[in-house]
Amino acid sequence: MSDLPRKAVTRTAKLAALPLGFAGRATWGLGKRIVGESAEIVGRELQQRTAEQLFKVLGELKGGAMKFGQALSVFESALPEEVAGPYRAALTKLQEAAPPMPTRTVHRVLEERLGANWQEFFLEFEDKPSAAASIGQVHRGVWHDGREVAVKVQYPGAGEALLSDLNQLSRFARLLGPLIPGMDIKPLIAELRDRVSEELDYGLEAQAQQVHAEEFADDPDVVVPAVVHQCYQVLVTEWIDGVPLSEIISDGTQEQRDRAGQLLARFLFSGPARTGLLHADPHPGNFRLLPGGPGGEEDWRLGVLDFGTVDRLPGGLPTPIGDSLRMTLDDEAEAVYELLRAEGFVKESIDLDPDAVLDYLRPIIEPALVDEFTFTRAWMRSQAARIADIRSPAYQLGKQLNLPPAYLLIHRVTLSTIGVLCQLGATVRLREELEAWLPGFVPEEDAAEEPAAEA
Repeated sequence: MSDLPRKAVTRTAKLAALPLGFAGRATWGLGKRIVGESAEIVGRELQQRTAEQLFKVLGELKGGAMKFGQALSVFESALPEEVAGPYRAALTKLQEAAPPMPTRTVHRVLEERLGANWQEFFLEFEDKPSAAASIGQVHRGVWHDGREVAVKVQYPGAGEALLSDLNQLSRFARLLGPLIPGMDIKPLIAELRDRVSEELDYGLEAQAQQVHAEEFADDPDVVVPAVVHQCYQVLVTEWIDGVPLSEIISDGTQEQRDRAGQLLARFLFSGPARTGLLHADPHPGNFRLLPGGPGGEEDWRLGVLDFGTVDRLPGGLPTPIGDSLRMTLDDEAEAVYELLRAEGFVKESIDLDPDAVLDYLRPIIEPALVDEFTFTRAWMRSQAARIADIRSPAYQLGKQLNLPPAYLLIHRVTLSTIGVLCQLGATVRLREELEAWLPGFVPEEDAAEEPAAEA
């Protein structure tokens, strides 16, 4: 038997407690108001209690419930501050930790996958996990050749739990919607569900990680740990030390925030160009800041972890993204509209005003207009409010746009990365990264005159 709650009825009951709990606390809040406490104080307590229950249930269940929580956590910067505050601490916990799997279960999995003498693979193995995620947890060890390693062990029953959770969450999507006002939760859950089989396959993850490790082996800015060993439900990679990005978000210096933001943007756009793969799980728990960047020990590099979810882009990011972004910056409304229609963002049955489409896009691409841009929660909230307000022209136009399946994961990764940049409050030279790595952003005649981007 697994120590992960596996029975569908048990997991469903726990997940059902979330919306029921939200309703119960709303009734509690109404009662507090009736007896005279201020709406502001009651609201704050209500949000805090909701956040605490959310973390408790999602963290205990791991699986798809926790994965949903991690995906949701990068969007907290879009929430109004009075709502975001209580959620921030609880959701951030999901990025770095979860209740661990018992030692006996870890040893049983290692014995089943590596053999009865599995200890011989290691000079040292720490039973206490260093990190716990949605479908597995990581233990620190020393491989038999002396290398420090991270040993990722998949929870028994993770696949069953993952599918069960995401199926149940999709039923509750309407009730969960208020967690991020203006965000359609159901497509996010559906997309997470579509990726289940890939994420459970540690063989695919090992391949994607090794491709990145080899490509970035001599990179001064980005570190990807190499794969040491892989078998079903167990993945062993080189260990990297560093400061978790969640700690930089909460306590980092502005210099660290800016450096982390720049490198995060660089990895987002350079990764597909260099490897043909897009790292598709950009929550802060998957990144570290390591000393020893180009400027020496006082400088920083970005460590990248967890390649369980990737988008395969053999030619890099699609050229129409760069083309449409460049043409929007140049106010070419008709050209942008025709390109969006050709790519399926505007369905054939829909007619829109090209100038209105351009007005919709301009605020979103503001970071690419200038040499450097400071990402803030306030900016993210203004974007979310503009698109979510049913009285807004942006809301009305946005409802008529379509997101083609080929762009779904790219869209989510880009939005998630922007969410992290806003959490960091980082000042980033985004245009510099776009010019270096995004196909189509620089006109072909200009690109031919410029030297190739450095690897």
